[in-house]
Amino acid sequence: MSIRGAPVEELIRRAIAGDRRSTGRLLSLVEAGGTEAERVTELTPSPTGGAHIVGITGPPGSGKSTLVARLIGVASGAAPRPAVLAVDPSSPLTGGAILGDRVRMTGVDSGAFIRSMATRGHIGGLALAIPGAVRVLEAAGFDPVMIETVGVGQVEVDITAAADTTVVVVTPGMGDAVQASKAGLLEVADVFVVNKADRPGATGTRRDLELMLELSHVTGHEDADYRPPILMTNSLDGQGVVEVCEAIIDHRTYLESSGKLAERRHRRARFEVANRLQGRFDRSLADLLDSDPVRILLDQVAAGTVSPAAAARRLAQHLVPSEARAAGPQFS
Repeated sequence: MSIRGAPVEELIRRAIAGDRRSTGRLLSLVEAGGTEAERVTELTPSPTGGAHIVGITGPPGSGKSTLVARLIGVASGAAPRPAVLAVDPSSPLTGGAILGDRVRMTGVDSGAFIRSMATRGHIGGLALAIPGAVRVLEAAGFDPVMIETVGVGQVEVDITAAADTTVVVVTPGMGDAVQASKAGLLEVADVFVVNKADRPGATGTRRDLELMLELSHVTGHEDADYRPPILMTNSLDGQGVVEVCEAIIDHRTYLESSGKLAERRHRRARFEVANRLQGRFDRSLADLLDSDPVRILLDQVAAGTVSPAAAARRLAQHLVPSEARAAGPQFS
């Protein structure tokens, strides 16, 4: 039976056995969404140990893709099966990934698994399919799994909900350190990387980050037991990349020893469940708003005879029955 025509159960079995084509096919199903994507998620076994999920984020042009390619080379020595999910902008014509990140990773070790995934318009650049894709890669034995984000929009902090360790990459000039703070990245970073450190202003960028970390200590946003390191790199020639890899491993060790790894895994589960629940609500809401009775209600809102708040309250009763609200969740 061909890979494309194989059932989900067979694809999962082959992926766990190490078949890369089956893994790629499963990722395609997850990315496409719908019923097949849910079946993949439901049937994929949860890993016993769990891979180290590393998020790489930062502004466009900061050299994230080149840095990830270098990190793969270093990680391959200690972990023979690293994987990368490069979240690319969607093509306006096909909706698929533009593959810009893949172009910059053509020279990496052939043992690494690299996959581009389209954002499909998801604000914040983190594709909704990423949690399901991570689950597939973990089950297939890949570790670590690196997620490189598009680097657009202030809601790039979404990466922290899908990763164990978050690496924020900035570059000298253009106020990147300040922009990182404004976007909320300062509070979510576990490792800072000042890339293109050979450029003028690199020392000043590091100084700005150090100052902002000091301010976070004053405002109470800092973890009292962990301070994110600030590392200087030049990903083009590999300078400082080994130190970044060591900092990522050190953070994983800290999470395990402090018991905070379980907290982050719980947060990842919450993020994935919330995304899927939001999707179901969105579909139910769209169907409700397109129904004939609701069209009449919307006409009344447009005419000013019914307020939007009153209409929303009435429609909410159809989405969440009063009995369910009164009883509360019963899952045990």
